[in-house]
Amino acid sequence: MILADKIIDLRKKAGWSQEELAEKLAVTRQSVSKWEGAQSIPDMDKVVQMSRLFGVTTDYLLKDEIETAEPTVTEDDRRPPLRRVTIGEASDYLALRRTAAPKMALATMLCIFSPIALIGLAAVSELSVSVFPVREGVAAGIGLCALLILVAIAVVLFMDCGNKAKEYEFLEKEPFETEYGVAGMVKERQKAFKPTYDHMNTIGTVLCVLSFVPLFAVMAVRQDGFFMTMAVCLLLAVVGIGVYFFVYGGTIYGSMEKLLEEGDYTRKEKSRKSITGPVSVIYWLAVTAVFLIDTFGPNGNGQPRYSWIIWAVAGVLYAAVLAGIKLIRNRK
Repeated sequence: MILADKIIDLRKKAGWSQEELAEKLAVTRQSVSKWEGAQSIPDMDKVVQMSRLFGVTTDYLLKDEIETAEPTVTEDDRRPPLRRVTIGEASDYLALRRTAAPKMALATMLCIFSPIALIGLAAVSELSVSVFPVREGVAAGIGLCALLILVAIAVVLFMDCGNKAKEYEFLEKEPFETEYGVAGMVKERQKAFKPTYDHMNTIGTVLCVLSFVPLFAVMAVRQDGFFMTMAVCLLLAVVGIGVYFFVYGGTIYGSMEKLLEEGDYTRKEKSRKSITGPVSVIYWLAVTAVFLIDTFGPNGNGQPRYSWIIWAVAGVLYAAVLAGIKLIRNRK
């Protein structure tokens, strides 16, 4: 039996059409048709793929004298069958993440906004002349309350989005299969959303770059402590808005990458234990603790207007930490 006949026989036993086999092999239906018509021969990597799909040896496929298919026993065969995602589940998941995107973006923005009131009010309280005099202790109390309230709202939003998406956690942790038509549907939506995604990333990048302009302007024109602090508050506000666009677009686009197992959600990446999430939580809790101790601790300066530099340095170091984690993971 020649290779063409074996492909036809195995495909029909699996209950697949030429289009379904073509989708699994990432080729066109015409290519499969030519293989089955003995008009062309598949590349070796496609032969290997077919041997895995059909559960036979490559020798059976390539050697005409072998008439009986001998099933291969691999490590994958000992594993439980992969979960299969239906087109309905895929559509529901995409709709869920599209709804969650503004909530996730808002929660992230609120976390960045949270220290603004504390830093700004501390600077206002130290003005020698003020239209609205505010004592330093009162300013610190109001600022801390604002910080905790904004963080609490953000946590509620994060938890709400996380709980609603709990049944789909396997998409980013486990390998899975998709029913016929799912990949095509997701790719169409991904293609349609790509211009919007790129637009959001552009806006976010521009805002983050421009956020430093007020600070540099104050440093160049008037190096006054109050105006420097206000410039930092404005910087955090603009960065927060920029990050809103990053998270909004990234949440929607990321949901499509999860279903297609692309980007950071390939099976290779899933097989590695993700430590980014826990590291991020520990990192920012530590930064907050350092800020509070340095500002309000026994030996603290009691002036958030001077301690803001901790957040700026932490932001730069956070990017370096994430880059380091990715570099280490890529070397494994």
